[in-house]
Amino acid sequence: MTLSPLASAFDLDSQTLRVIAAIAEYGSITRAAAVLGFSQPAVSQHLKRVESRIGMPLVTRSGRGIRLTDAGEVLARHAGVVLAALDEAAGELSDLSGLRSGQVRLSAFPSASSTIVPHLIQSMGAEHAGVRFTYLEAEPPAAVASVRDGVSDIAIAFHYPADRNDPFQESAEGLVVHELARDDLLVLVPERHAVLSGASGPRDSTATARIDLAELRSENWIAGCPRCRSHLLDSCARAGFAPSIAFETDNFVAVMSMVAAGLGVALLPSLARAASPLPPGVVALPSTGNDHRMIVAVTRPGADQIPAVGETLRLLRAVVA
Repeated sequence: MTLSPLASAFDLDSQTLRVIAAIAEYGSITRAAAVLGFSQPAVSQHLKRVESRIGMPLVTRSGRGIRLTDAGEVLARHAGVVLAALDEAAGELSDLSGLRSGQVRLSAFPSASSTIVPHLIQSMGAEHAGVRFTYLEAEPPAAVASVRDGVSDIAIAFHYPADRNDPFQESAEGLVVHELARDDLLVLVPERHAVLSGASGPRDSTATARIDLAELRSENWIAGCPRCRSHLLDSCARAGFAPSIAFETDNFVAVMSMVAAGLGVALLPSLARAASPLPPGVVALPSTGNDHRMIVAVTRPGADQIPAVGETLRLLRAVVA
């Protein structure tokens, strides 16, 4: 919005507008000064400064008091509208600052949708009921892009630090990455799989037993999302083989069901397992490679200074801790 040359020349501040409005209401410089908490000379100074800028008198003597001139009446009328709008804006800003209002646009990958996100929104609602959320489910490339494009305020994403060609750093360039937690990857195999005969201890993901991916080189593999598939290829390459990928699905429940049916083996993040219990017939064990991914939040620079966004990041760290 461009101000007209005349409006720019007037350069009226809110304090001056309040002086004009008070004089209009009380018909006296002395009374206006008392109500506003100013000295009478200060009020007179405001008047003289404005009159000098606009080139017209704002008040004239009327008996023992004063009255507004036509120019004063115009300014007083608009002062009321402007001051009301400023007061309303100040109230809304106070609500935002005090987290009594606000909106956070959140995006996250699917397994975070059923684990991290519900707890985050519930925690925020319990502490700051006036803050509203919108939510977009998206895999990391799209979620990070939504922050860059101004569609989301926060993207909950993941990346694989061990992968040489992990595209995450490039996709997040120029944005702020907040590291949240490590998410260990588990190897899923059917419970009667031969590889388990050499494992010691309880056969679940809490066991000390681990599986070497190289032992599964001859198996059919079930791959997940494109980024997860790329990581599977990298992990198997580090173990010395190229996996035979028989099935691909973004649905981690389908991955677990396929393993239970004996259709193959898979890598599954612990977060995905937390979202849905393992079906009967599946064993989940960590790999000898200590495989993991990092859960992160991505924002635009300075976004954490927005009260609702900054508070959401704080609670997000608490939720994933």
